[in-house]
Amino acid sequence: MLVERGLQVMNVAVVGDAYAIAANYLRRTGAIAETTHTDDHLVEIIVQMFHRGESNKIRLANKAIAKFEAEYGRYELV
Repeated sequence: MLVERGLQVMNVAVVGDAYAIAANYLRRTGAIAETTHTDDHLVEIIVQMFHRGESNKIRLANKAIAKFEAEYGRYELV
């Protein structure tokens, strides 16, 4: 039981780190607004990729950025 909790915390950390990386990049490029609010769509992208088996936070962030930009285009949401 303790191991399961430890893995769950680690999974949340990977998703959280990937979100922080992707959101920071997207804010700097102007693709998402400079706010303290979480972008729900970006979180959904990352969580879906994580559930499909991607567990590397850098790859998760890079793939999420690419998918987000493909769906919304660069610099459209500012």
